[in-house]
Amino acid sequence: MLQKNLITRMRVVLAAALLLAVTALASTDEVVRWNRVATDAAAAAEIDPLTESRFFTILHVAIHDAVNTIDRRYESYRLESPATPNASVEAAIAAAAHATLIELMPAAKSKFDAAFDEALRAIPTSAAKTRGIEVGRKAAAAILAARKNDGSNRPITREPGTKPGEYRPTPPDFTPAWFAHWASVTPFVLQSTAQFRPVQPPAVASAQALADIEEVKSIGAEKSTTRSTEQSEIARYWYEGSTQGWNRIAREVARTQRLGVHENARLFALVNLAMADGFIGGFEAKYHYNYWRPATAIRAAGDKEWLSYLITPPVPDYPSTHTVLGAAAAAVMREFFGTDLINFSMTSGAPYAGITREFWSFSAAARENGASRVFAGIHFTTAVNAGYLQGTQIGEWVFAQALRPVPGSASTPASNEISTSLR
Repeated sequence: MLQKNLITRMRVVLAAALLLAVTALASTDEVVRWNRVATDAAAAAEIDPLTESRFFTILHVAIHDAVNTIDRRYESYRLESPATPNASVEAAIAAAAHATLIELMPAAKSKFDAAFDEALRAIPTSAAKTRGIEVGRKAAAAILAARKNDGSNRPITREPGTKPGEYRPTPPDFTPAWFAHWASVTPFVLQSTAQFRPVQPPAVASAQALADIEEVKSIGAEKSTTRSTEQSEIARYWYEGSTQGWNRIAREVARTQRLGVHENARLFALVNLAMADGFIGGFEAKYHYNYWRPATAIRAAGDKEWLSYLITPPVPDYPSTHTVLGAAAAAVMREFFGTDLINFSMTSGAPYAGITREFWSFSAAARENGASRVFAGIHFTTAVNAGYLQGTQIGEWVFAQALRPVPGSASTPASNEISTSLR
């Protein structure tokens, strides 16, 4: 009889554990689903990567704070509210996502409304559902209010430089410099925009600068004979906006590592916080140094018709913020999982969609991401190296300062929850 009762109790415990696991995975899927809804809408609207980084961060901070209010395991980013344990996590995620997205991307409201309705239909009507919706909307309102006057909507015009080494518009379209105001946007986690400003770029006539010019002139030319087929593929693969690409990587890793809802909400919030501050800190440095792009330097050196393999974005060279964002995202994920050695693959999006590459670590992906800018002919190696260092510093800072485990909470180190297989 004793043995029979023990077996019965074990079955009850196992059934309860299974139910919790299924619920956690379903909630995790909601975090990922809303990330995909947001990135798809931003891609369809062709929103620039800087604005995307702000939008995605606001979205995922709201989701994190909503989930965390229901079961407090980590520090909240903005929402200071009493714990609401008897609330639906799925409803909270949906409400937080919907409320932020219709505010940030009103043109896509019908898509967000449809996604919200779909999420709510899957949740039985109850007091917990109502409370979850309330928590989600509060979390969204808190972060939207905090970012209302962050300087992201105050454009600044920068006149082109005229001296050697100064930035000016690049061929073939010579688009005027853009987003100079991003240098003064309020950071999300950094103490100041210049907190991790890189050392100054090499002097125009220095040996390093001349070596940089010769390297890009050869390997980054539109019709280069030294760039390999794979290097051309790498340039195209990483050419899409960093926020789209690295959120896709985060989705893939979240899928293979089977995180619980709290860890997934925290992961996406941290990755996007680091990338948003990566753009803010990176653009502060770009417009502080105002360094010219390879196309300008190469033409000034005598090759008047030189063109880069891919079009150069209309912002100064130093540092490469594409590299900053990749390094920042990689640093966060490395710290989050407690290891750099997680294997994953990712398929590129527009404008060169459909290329799939596999990586054995986060840092390997971040390094290739940076190198792609030299292969594309749009950055000097010194700008890439500076970007990698700055991005790593920003990512590590964000992880150390934001959304930290609450002492005595039920939080479990993410490294204990990831799959035992590193694939």
